[in-house]
Amino acid sequence: MTDSDDISDWTDDAIDEEFSDSDGTAETEATVYCPHCGEANEVALDPGSGDEQEYVEDCQVCCHPWLMYVRYARDGSAVVEVYASDS
Repeated sequence: MTDSDDISDWTDDAIDEEFSDSDGTAETEATVYCPHCGEANEVALDPGSGDEQEYVEDCQVCCHPWLMYVRYARDGSAVVEVYASDS
């Protein structure tokens, strides 16, 4: 076992602890549609950053910024909302 394996195991354990009452695992990716150009984007989600998250991410197609809201339910499912941002 290498040091990177130890880190990976710790991260997986932390996620499992965060959602210990769930029947599955926390969602780590989602498909969202850019509010500027309408194109689909695959985005990575980070369940280790808390149950409620707000951050800015850029469209992978048109590069315009979005304001993303991510909320995790106790079962590990994520609700992702995306809004146009001028920042």
